[in-house]
Amino acid sequence: MPITDFLERNAKEFGDEVCLVEINPELKEKHALTWKDYSLVEVTPYEEHRREMTWREFDEKANRFANLLLSKGLRRGEKVGILLMNCLEWLPVYFGVLKAGGIAVPLNYRYTEGEIKYCLDLADVTVLVFGKEFIGRLESVFGELKKVEGMLFVGEDCPSFAESYELLAAAESAEKPAVSYDDEDYAAIYFSSGTTGFPKAILHRHKALMRAAITEQKHHSQTREDVFLCIPPLYHTGAKMHWFGSLVSGSRAVLLKGVSPRWILGAVSDEKVSIVWLLVPWAQDILDAIDSGEIKLSDYDLSHWRLMHIGAQPVPPSLIQRWMKVFPAHQYDTNYGLSESIGPGCVHLGVENIRKVGAIGVAGYGWQTRIVDDKRRDVPRGEVGELAVKGDGVMVCYYKDEKATRAVLGDGWLYTGDMAREDEEGFIYLVDRKKDVIITGGENLYPVQIEDYIRSCDYVRDVAVIGLPDERLGEIAAAIVELKPECTSVTEEDIAAFCGGLPRYKRPRRIIFDKVPRNATGKIEKPKLREKYCGAEPLVEVQVTR
Repeated sequence: MPITDFLERNAKEFGDEVCLVEINPELKEKHALTWKDYSLVEVTPYEEHRREMTWREFDEKANRFANLLLSKGLRRGEKVGILLMNCLEWLPVYFGVLKAGGIAVPLNYRYTEGEIKYCLDLADVTVLVFGKEFIGRLESVFGELKKVEGMLFVGEDCPSFAESYELLAAAESAEKPAVSYDDEDYAAIYFSSGTTGFPKAILHRHKALMRAAITEQKHHSQTREDVFLCIPPLYHTGAKMHWFGSLVSGSRAVLLKGVSPRWILGAVSDEKVSIVWLLVPWAQDILDAIDSGEIKLSDYDLSHWRLMHIGAQPVPPSLIQRWMKVFPAHQYDTNYGLSESIGPGCVHLGVENIRKVGAIGVAGYGWQTRIVDDKRRDVPRGEVGELAVKGDGVMVCYYKDEKATRAVLGDGWLYTGDMAREDEEGFIYLVDRKKDVIITGGENLYPVQIEDYIRSCDYVRDVAVIGLPDERLGEIAAAIVELKPECTSVTEEDIAAFCGGLPRYKRPRRIIFDKVPRNATGKIEKPKLREKYCGAEPLVEVQVTR
């Protein structure tokens, strides 16, 4: 069953109900003037910053876009790129591609001109849908794109090298196109997050999208009464696959364009949100704003909020313990996943297992897991090995990269590159990325364990631990520490003293104060830190005898 069937069901059964709301709180805080009946009048912030769409409108817009693509000659299996910020048009465009029998190719909105060109060429994209934020970047590479035959622009003031999505789609039929496809057909190409180098193109079938949808709804028990707040970018599997739970349950979702703590709590309050998916930095910002008095919880109605869950990166147990003190009535959950496993859910903690905070959980609904050694043999329970997962959500391949595909796929299993261990109850704990393990003097150091410890320090806002070359030990651990803004007097020696609580071999040999770079999905960009500091003189060396 293709996932588009859920959209068509919702349009039929709940057609007049609002399914998507877009909120731009930055606009809400500005008063604008506009011309109306030849007079200059003030537009209220609420009217200006909030848009919504019903299920029937959603389905009709998807049908119109599908028919537009077909009228332009899109053939079955051809690729359509989507380069948009989160907006009300995003999901109808995505579903329109699927309904036309095409393959949707979402692009990271942070990509540079060169990365955009690379990804469009690699994925053989023939049509690109883009927004105003990308005009400049596309102008510079427009003449160099190998396969792109059509450019469709979402918004006003369409540039000369593109056509207007709104004008052309509005002229097409709102009826479902006569195109057939099934679970085994190719549906989407997602790009890896790029924290390990240039992005790889990850090909998925329709059955993978369906696995993500069913798994999400099973894990978080969405009903028609739920309201999901979606903040992360829709180009990433994480945000979209969490929204798929709303699609399955026929419930409303809110697209929030902004990550300020007061904007997040304001949206929860105004829209009666019940489920919020946060990244670690956003949860930290909310708690810090409450602690500092910048935010008063009494200013918001948060009575509908039942579930806070975090994914996309290891979650410090200290953060969740802190969160539960402030929000004791909340359910908490975390999901583990990769774009190669169609996003979150192949491993899942479960709201009933909060006693296991720190674990990523057990095999998700419809998934299997293993922990294996370098020869892909199961390791004894309790030992560290590589996490492997198996299920309908595993990718077909890295598109046009057989070597990379063979390195991670075998007998239906996806070998994730994440090091993990399983406790006596079968709960899995992430240890670190295989490639991030630091080998110092023959000892394996797992940066996530050190980061979790340092992050519990009251002075620390964020931290990343990387290996730096060392002539005697091979590598040593360096902690890149981002202090809280109010902790300007804290020294490297203070952090080193705090690390005295770690076993001696785990204590970082170098402490560096700097901002910790994270990508749009919250993952630490360690290649950037290695490029910056490997081979550079240390800012401070810490003696392990501390």
